[in-house]
Amino acid sequence: MSEADREDGTGRDDGAGRDDGTGREDLGAMFARVTRRLVDAEAPLLAENGLTMWEYVVLSRLALGAAPNQLTLAREIRHDKTRLIKLLDDLQRRGLVVRRPGAADRRSYTVSLTDAGRALHARVRAAIRAMEDGFLAGLDPAERRSLLALLPRLAPRETPEIAED
Repeated sequence: MSEADREDGTGRDDGAGRDDGTGREDLGAMFARVTRRLVDAEAPLLAENGLTMWEYVVLSRLALGAAPNQLTLAREIRHDKTRLIKLLDDLQRRGLVVRRPGAADRRSYTVSLTDAGRALHARVRAAIRAMEDGFLAGLDPAERRSLLALLPRLAPRETPEIAED
């Protein structure tokens, strides 16, 4: 069996997620394989722009609007709040985000993108979209539209509480 035929690309063939007679693999196994391929393809694009995956996740969330506070941001992106502080410190030091004391509670900080953060996010997002076009090249235009329309229905984006910038 070639490495391309293995489920996880590690060289192991444990049969996880294999067809059980129903005609398809488990959804989790299929999505995991697709996710690994996308993450592997995104990693060099992020690295070329000096970002980690988590930094890009933060910039992407903040591109939707300011986070009312760091705790809300941590919850929305599903990241450990103590690790998020260091990540935000690094992004702020690089001039990509700004934290301002909250109006209601000065111990709480509103987090938003700077112009430089917005520009970097737009540049990286364009590179990722170009990579995704290549990734989806095996699908005809109608299949692409269907896939891109159906995925958000399976995993709707949680609507963040957007603070005013």
